[in-house]
Amino acid sequence: MPKTAPASPPARARSRATQETRSRKGATDKPAGGPHHARALRSHRVARAIGLVLTGAFVFLAVGAGAVYLDLKSKITVSDVSEYVVGMPTEEPPKDPSDPFAGKALNILVMGTDYRDAENAALAGEEEGMRSDTTFIVHVSGDRTRMEVVSIPRDSLVDLPACKLPDGSMSSPRRNTMFNEAFQIGSGGVDDMDAAAGCTISSVYSLTGVPITNHVVVKMTGVVGVVDAIDGVTMCFPEPIKEDPRYGTLDLPAGEHTLNGHEAIGFLRARHGKGMGLEMGSDLTRIARQQAFIDSAVRELLSQNIITNSPQLYGVIEAVLGSISADPTIADPTALAGLAFSLRAIKPSEVVFTQVPVVDAASDRNRVEWTAEADAIWQRLIDDAPPPGHEPVTDPRDDATAPADGATDPGAGTDPGTTDPGTGAVDPGTGATDPGAGTDPGAGATEAPRDGVCP
Repeated sequence: MPKTAPASPPARARSRATQETRSRKGATDKPAGGPHHARALRSHRVARAIGLVLTGAFVFLAVGAGAVYLDLKSKITVSDVSEYVVGMPTEEPPKDPSDPFAGKALNILVMGTDYRDAENAALAGEEEGMRSDTTFIVHVSGDRTRMEVVSIPRDSLVDLPACKLPDGSMSSPRRNTMFNEAFQIGSGGVDDMDAAAGCTISSVYSLTGVPITNHVVVKMTGVVGVVDAIDGVTMCFPEPIKEDPRYGTLDLPAGEHTLNGHEAIGFLRARHGKGMGLEMGSDLTRIARQQAFIDSAVRELLSQNIITNSPQLYGVIEAVLGSISADPTIADPTALAGLAFSLRAIKPSEVVFTQVPVVDAASDRNRVEWTAEADAIWQRLIDDAPPPGHEPVTDPRDDATAPADGATDPGAGTDPGTTDPGTGAVDPGTGATDPGAGTDPGAGATEAPRDGVCP
């Protein structure tokens, strides 16, 4: 938890996209060929998988106790960013130290990094510097009835605040800078993971006003370990995928294919080449591919009785914990198991995936800028409020069973940037669905794979 002096939440600066598009023709409409939001995950599958893995982790820790607890605890890297977070108010100490998560809303910042340490370099090659490859906020409501996951595009142009560096000095504020550079700036050129995470947390708070309660940094090796632990992830590719050889070696045929861990990380990181939107070189189409992969990975988890298979469950948990750096609270297996147990009753319909609404940047069409509609997302996270259409349901018949295909989702198309499972992409700022998930009109990109494409 940050040890900074209390401060009022920052006045969130309107993005330049908001200010400039007012003077541009057609600013209220989606720009022609503009970025699309990625396809939503199927929330009922994701919620069920979350419950499956978290409950399994809790049971495993509770039953295994002793040696298992110590073994898993030793695999987690503790990341204390308290001295590096700038401008965010100090958190009140927990009312119950034995259950630090109890009774409060959580905003957990998850950062996937492309930092090339020895393990990651073996997967993606040598490259200097540290950057966050994927970033999202996981909001867990105080009453533990819902979750919202908000993805922040790495190519967003934003104003980054001054950050405290490992040598004790402060970086200069940066204007019109890619969001993912916060991680590199914070590292101070000495690859300090805690300082890098601290700068990213400071930047998210400065840009959104959302207080970050916890954080996790995930390495690429974690994906490899989890995929291999479940014996691969089967996906359907409607066309061949070939990565530009200047960037990687991914080469997959059309049709059904079971990705191993190394192929999976290549698929998740690819941005240039041919097939599945690689022609665009866009982070937004990459998000669509990532979500399609996660959807398929969830299916693999659900098709296996992983809770009853202790060795396999241990392998999954070990792969996850061994590839993350987390704040001291998240890094405590007992506290983490308690949080997992408290999430067991979240209904599938109350797990919502959201992406920050964006438009093409005026200065660089390879970058994006947030629109004013993003403010509504940040405010509801601050207020611990549900997305429109996801108000608490009191009907006792509303259990963990997902609605059948074609059933009406009360939250569909009601909030800018919020995706509805299985309906396609969201049009930035409008909430309207787009059947061409992960595509850009006229760009020749192919949509993410869907059910029924492969025989």
